[in-house]
Amino acid sequence: MSGGIVLLIVLGLIVVLVLILIGIYNRLVGLRNQVDNAWSQIDVQLKRRYDLIPNLIETVKGYMTHERGTFEAITQARSQAMGARNVAEAGKAEGLLGQALGRLMVSVESYPDLKANQNFLALQEDLASTENKIGFSRQNYNDQVLYYNNKTQMFPSNIVAGLFGFARRDFFEIQTAAEREVPKVSF
Repeated sequence: MSGGIVLLIVLGLIVVLVLILIGIYNRLVGLRNQVDNAWSQIDVQLKRRYDLIPNLIETVKGYMTHERGTFEAITQARSQAMGARNVAEAGKAEGLLGQALGRLMVSVESYPDLKANQNFLALQEDLASTENKIGFSRQNYNDQVLYYNNKTQMFPSNIVAGLFGFARRDFFEIQTAAEREVPKVSF
């Protein structure tokens, strides 16, 4: 073989390698964006929940005069959740907020007039619907994170991920043992 053919083969291999690297890089960018989008979907549902909580508290305050500690716990947990700066903080704060809301819903059992109040029933339905959407959004987010993390850790895409700073993402996990337990709530 002449030097010119060897040079063309080497250049051809370099071009193919560069195209493969570009493809892997673009795929990683797409996966990272899917993870970010999935988190924003959770964020939308959490915002909806945060907006419902003050209305729920105002509705039940008139009925539940002895539950001040529960209201304060919900308000504090809501503030912590809204101020979470990353997925791990959000998971922990959401666990605490879920516990506080669970205590409120258990307390409602002692107030039959409240359980029959139309405003409360509508808020309760909105909150239940939002909780379901949060659950589905969490599942989708964690699926996207799993796929992204797999791609950033498996060969050969892990080389490109390392070169361009594609960092591992955290799952949105329940942080409190109490939230892992199946709640027993009846209305």
